[in-house]
Amino acid sequence: MASDTPVDAVVLVGGKGTRLRPLTLSAPKPMLPTAGVPFLTHLLARIKAAGITHVVLGTSFKAEVFEEYFGDGSDLGLEIEYVTETEPLGTGGGIRNVLPKLRADNVIVFNGDVLGGMDLRDVLASHTEHEADVTLHLVRVGDPRAFGCVTTDGDGRVADFLEKTQDPPTDQINAGCYVFKREIIEKIPAGRPVSVEREVFPSLLADGRRVFGFVDNSYWRDMGTPEDFVHGSADLVRGVAQSPALDGQRGESLVHPGAGIAPGAVLIGGTVVGRGAEVGAGARLDGAILFDGAVVEAGATVERSIVGFGARIGPRALVRDAVIGDGADIGARCELLRGARVWPGVALPDGGVRFSTDV
Repeated sequence: MASDTPVDAVVLVGGKGTRLRPLTLSAPKPMLPTAGVPFLTHLLARIKAAGITHVVLGTSFKAEVFEEYFGDGSDLGLEIEYVTETEPLGTGGGIRNVLPKLRADNVIVFNGDVLGGMDLRDVLASHTEHEADVTLHLVRVGDPRAFGCVTTDGDGRVADFLEKTQDPPTDQINAGCYVFKREIIEKIPAGRPVSVEREVFPSLLADGRRVFGFVDNSYWRDMGTPEDFVHGSADLVRGVAQSPALDGQRGESLVHPGAGIAPGAVLIGGTVVGRGAEVGAGARLDGAILFDGAVVEAGATVERSIVGFGARIGPRALVRDAVIGDGADIGARCELLRGARVWPGVALPDGGVRFSTDV
């Protein structure tokens, strides 16, 4: 697509993020700190880098948080507008709901919880080249069984949308990024829930419309679970995943201004330490995310875990593959392992939760 051809961007950010609770009790998932900035910032920076400046955010859950933070988008060099769903409309319904704010004949749509590395200019160029009604970004994955698959013919035209199966015929999955002709969006039913995967796309195929796939092996991760959220953030810090929102700083850890790191503390694995956070002497953080104001006391270990705003991990505690809510207080020598989640403000006494008999 020519660089001077106007394109609107739509980002769907209305989900409740239930799989990331308790972190999403206080903030929408796209606003959770990821490599030091709200996750959505990385996507908006990619949109700007592709030469797109008009962005519409489709919001719902805690809708006001987005506008309070990003405003009109001018700080990012963007023009951001907001449309709020009053009831869940699904992906297709969410796209149709923002139609009054759209200006361009082509619209690139993103699921707001995907960390991607695909060059947006390439998918837009493919859309133009094929004179497509809709172009889907399809990414190849090593194990497609956990996803719905999308088959394409030799010309790249989409042949079928398949549900999850133990014997998938292709490794191509829907990556949650689409380019629509505006006229297709206009045909989506208004005012009711609509699924793009189960309703819009199959009906387009049945009508013989030009639906193509742009297939690549670019970085892709759905950030919907704590495991993926931690992994994605670490990949950004280490440079495995790229983001124009980061200033080029890459390494084993990212420590923000105002954080305190005591002597002997070890920070590896893409660890992020937020503003005003404190890490005590001899603490070990491996793939950890510490939100602003979190505290990890001396000798504690935090691995592949998220520690919420102002939460505290006591001396010699072990937190592995866990989520600690905002303001929670984990006592000394506690062990929280394998998917443990502590709700905001909860206090665990010293040694109060153990998976071993060590004292």
